[in-house]
Amino acid sequence: MALKVIKISRVSPALASVDPLIVPLSFFDLQWLKLNPTEQVFFYKLTESSSSRDVFYSSILPKLERSLSLILTHFRLFTGHLKWGSQDPKPRLVVLSGDTLSLKVAETDADFSRISGRGLRPELELRPLIPELPIYSDSGAVVSLQVTLFPKQGFCIGTTIHHVVVDGKTAEKFNKAWAHACKHGTIPKILPTVLDRSVVNVPAGLEQKMLGLLPYLTEDKENARTLKLPPVKEIYAEDNVLRTTIEMTPENIEKLKERAKKESTRAELHLSTFVVTFAHVWTCMVKARGGDPERPVRFMYAADFRDRLDPPVPVTYLGTCVLAMDFYKYKAKTFLGEDGFVNTVEILSDSVKRLSSQGVESTWEVYEEGTKTMKWGTQLLVVTGSNQIGMYETDFGWGRPVHTETMSIYKNDEFSMSKRRNGIGGVEIGVSLKKLEMDVFLSLFYKWIGN
Repeated sequence: MALKVIKISRVSPALASVDPLIVPLSFFDLQWLKLNPTEQVFFYKLTESSSSRDVFYSSILPKLERSLSLILTHFRLFTGHLKWGSQDPKPRLVVLSGDTLSLKVAETDADFSRISGRGLRPELELRPLIPELPIYSDSGAVVSLQVTLFPKQGFCIGTTIHHVVVDGKTAEKFNKAWAHACKHGTIPKILPTVLDRSVVNVPAGLEQKMLGLLPYLTEDKENARTLKLPPVKEIYAEDNVLRTTIEMTPENIEKLKERAKKESTRAELHLSTFVVTFAHVWTCMVKARGGDPERPVRFMYAADFRDRLDPPVPVTYLGTCVLAMDFYKYKAKTFLGEDGFVNTVEILSDSVKRLSSQGVESTWEVYEEGTKTMKWGTQLLVVTGSNQIGMYETDFGWGRPVHTETMSIYKNDEFSMSKRRNGIGGVEIGVSLKKLEMDVFLSLFYKWIGN
């Protein structure tokens, strides 16, 4: 996709503060320090007249910039930087007077309908819609935004956010707050404004253990304090890497639940939409990869601990409060057979049921062991988001997005999950795979739920 950069705006909070803001990372923040940022893109279709260059630059873009400035007063951390000085025991988020957020403005003549569609598209074509997040060894930005105009077609908003600042729920609140401010010119009543990390009450010593795990999460093990993220394989640069979005209806989900009931010998299973969807995607992924049945595999999801701490974290907390639920003691053969789906359902069902009583320390210990013992060549799959995250409820005044994409799944080890755009129930998932794997994956996927 050919992209023309028009300008780089530096957006400041509407109400500037002269006082510096320094927020040391919490236990939950530190878990994501070495992982690549979350990337999302929201597509908005407009009429030919309302998406002309004149209208866009005289009306739409100024509204987006003004509302962003307004909302940054309450999301001031987004203008700051991640720092880890040589004398600091752990990294900090630092916001100084005059700090701003980068908003890139660009244009492309690409076909909006095809790029924003749900069918198979080359990963390479969508990458230019996502802004880069500059991160160096001792300092780095935490949020970067981009607005791209498709003249006489529509526009899209791309977001790149470091996971140490937000988790899925907090990112959703930011997107909705910005959209609300743009559409109505006012600030939503409830915003995540609590920055004090002392409200996150975890057992003593866990933060230090998390810091000790950082060398296992970076290739530069001699310099575990570097903030520079591990290099990402540029697999998306290959022409044969494709992405697609699959919409699963409540009827599709019900088929998977009935299948689980039929194949399992257990009397009680936690058959939520999340469980059966994750199990179905995971088993199709393992089978699509093929290979040695004895090869190690590992899969994870992020559990929200806001209400599971004592005391619970305030609903207005701005930060990350999720921890990885890790499943690493398995080989591919557990999931390659006809019983692969029900095996995964039972594993995930047990995990979700344990969450009500499982503490953060025992969850951490499993993740720590899984990370330290992970072998080279392990097939990994992590779900980004959940069927409780609503990415389509972001109307900036020009209607809801016609489509949304979680772009940070291109590393072949993640898939995305979110609420559907239309209808109640069901789920929308995003997948990015090399063409040969994608062909097998889709064939297996639709075999059990229908087209």
